[in-house]
Amino acid sequence: GTAERQRLEADGRRPYWRFWLEHAPIAWHDLVRGPVQFHGKDLSDPVVIREDDSPLYHLCSVVDDIDFAITHVVRGEDHVANTAMHVQMFAALDAAPPTFAHLPLIADAEGRGLSKRLGSLSLATLRDDEDIEPMAVSSLLARLGTADPVEPFHTMEPLIATFDFGRFGRASPKFDLEELARLNARILHETPFADVAKRLAACGLGGVDAGFWEAVRPNLTRLRDVAAWWQVTHGTVTPVIEDAAFLAAAAGLLPAEPWGEGTWRDWVAAIRTETGRTGKQLFMPLRLALTGQAHGPELKALLPLIGRARAEARLHGRSA
Repeated sequence: GTAERQRLEADGRRPYWRFWLEHAPIAWHDLVRGPVQFHGKDLSDPVVIREDDSPLYHLCSVVDDIDFAITHVVRGEDHVANTAMHVQMFAALDAAPPTFAHLPLIADAEGRGLSKRLGSLSLATLRDDEDIEPMAVSSLLARLGTADPVEPFHTMEPLIATFDFGRFGRASPKFDLEELARLNARILHETPFADVAKRLAACGLGGVDAGFWEAVRPNLTRLRDVAAWWQVTHGTVTPVIEDAAFLAAAAGLLPAEPWGEGTWRDWVAAIRTETGRTGKQLFMPLRLALTGQAHGPELKALLPLIGRARAEARLHGRSA
């Protein structure tokens, strides 16, 4: 009562403000959940202004949505009860509420709460630490929680054209960073050089041209992987030598420069004729010596990039 209020004010307490919810039904059609119903009597009147007169989330959210003429609000299902309060607040401010879509909360690959296992995961982390392409994230999230297959999209327009909130289910979808990495690789494998040229230059790889990009992109999972293959073709590699005699013979058969698309084919044909080797017994020792690795882009594309001097030195076991 009044006496209680006077006593609290005498003690230095200042009042905070709540929004008075009407004890009436609250209903809306949710784009994901379908018909949603609450009742005002089952909800606690939300605090909207603190004791220091600063506004809280509920009031700010509703006022901003009105001021910016927001048409759709998309958020997690843990905000459904908040939305019920907001519906009455929109009415109190003589504004029609926007359309709501409450998505289920994402779980990790094992089905546990994402925040418990990957609490530090954010868009900034995916961009800066994981080197994930923006369209890989968009492609995954636009389909995660639907029955539709996750596909790589290179631009937003076709993704938007196929997007439908009605496709999302109520079950918690599983977010798997490995699935995102595979999707990222598929997008890079189809990305034209013009789309990455400036980014590569910003990373100190301004010497990369379209030919190099097309040679190495089938083996990329992250854009930063380009640096490793640039090192193989333009830097120093420690060759892995399995059969020095065979590699020395191969070095002696290296054709004269200039080298091009047919150099690898012609060289391998000469090696096969000279040594009788075929298949993996021919190709793997060459790959290990020329690149220092057992896997990578096709050697027919890498060999002209490596050049004759480096190739000959590596075949003889010298770092070059």
